[in-house]
Amino acid sequence: MSATGHVLPHRRAQILPTLVLLIGSLYCLVPVAWVLVASTKSSGELFSTFTFAPGTGLLDNLRDLFTYGNGLYLRWTANSVLYAVAGSAVSTLISTLAGYAMAKYEFRGRNILFYAVLAGVLVPGMTLAIPQYLIMSEMDLVGGYWSVLLPGLISPFGIYLARVYAMASVPDATMEAARIDGAGEYRIFGSIGLPMMIPGMVTIFLLQFVGTWNNFLLPYIMLSDETKFPITVGLYTLLSKGSGQPVLYGIAIVGAAVSVIPLIALLLFLQRFWRLDLLSGGLKG
Repeated sequence: MSATGHVLPHRRAQILPTLVLLIGSLYCLVPVAWVLVASTKSSGELFSTFTFAPGTGLLDNLRDLFTYGNGLYLRWTANSVLYAVAGSAVSTLISTLAGYAMAKYEFRGRNILFYAVLAGVLVPGMTLAIPQYLIMSEMDLVGGYWSVLLPGLISPFGIYLARVYAMASVPDATMEAARIDGAGEYRIFGSIGLPMMIPGMVTIFLLQFVGTWNNFLLPYIMLSDETKFPITVGLYTLLSKGSGQPVLYGIAIVGAAVSVIPLIALLLFLQRFWRLDLLSGGLKG
């Protein structure tokens, strides 16, 4: 601010972006705040008290959640962990191998393959749900764990990220030096390429994990046995039954709040890999 009390032009230019970020933050955080507050309310308080006034039913809601259907929520959580961890780990490995190959090797059809991957990035997931169901049905896999795991193993966006990261982080000169020393391509990838791509792999794994953990449409179409449901589909069934049993609304809300905890824990655990990568980059500089 100047001596005359007017806001300087460069300060004025910073106000609008800040306001936009604040509004965007509120837009994202208000629903989360509502879920956290609503999870503390009993079924009676949920519909009779102020929206953001804390309730007194948190412990009862948690007890009802973990005892519902003889521990069905824990089964849904285990299913979500299976789909997200196993599927994301394999998908990350496939994406890394494919991205590394497209970034570091010349072969016929490489550009066509890359453009096909880009086209896959642009296709919405719901567009593929029905064809994936028909394919799984022909393979007699509908209703089982594989019907949810297999369609998510190939991630076009993950392959694209791996290619970009491999091009930026794995120097061609280092690979050529390794070849001169007699190293084979598998050893070069395992000893040079893979360690350099770990931060990128962490990013791919996290994005794939979050996408799989929050996925609803694919398991909803593929599965009919509630013991194989992930959390998303399981909570949806609770909400569907809530019209006849209002107590289930409270269970579904506290279940949604609890389901966020693994995502937060994973983010806190994996961020150290990005921090180490930045630190190593600073030391190299």
